[in-house]
Amino acid sequence: MFAFTFDTNAIIYYLKGDKKASSAIEQILKDNPSIYISTVTEVELFGFSAMTEIEAYQIEKILETISIIPLDSRIARMAARIRQIYKLKTADSIIAATALFTSSILVTRNIKDFSRVTDLKVKSI
Repeated sequence: MFAFTFDTNAIIYYLKGDKKASSAIEQILKDNPSIYISTVTEVELFGFSAMTEIEAYQIEKILETISIIPLDSRIARMAARIRQIYKLKTADSIIAATALFTSSILVTRNIKDFSRVTDLKVKSI
């Protein structure tokens, strides 16, 4: 069975009702796989200043079903190496490192940047 790490944009598009993202994520969830996010994604999800109470509640409900992987020294060093080699933003480097650390497929709409990372499996939504 596959495991998946969701990029922040995957969750945002899903919450906004984007048809392509919703369809892809619902297909992923059918098999009841392990789902992960980075603590960076948690920060990004709750970091929107214009977030409504309903949106915050929706995020809380989603996060109840997802394993949040803390940023530890191992992931930090992997992320630093990814940032050095591929020139990704720090947050994206941490998210990529989280997917590699958990041996999972990264679910994202940011294929352009993430597909350059060697050994990182990416699924487009």
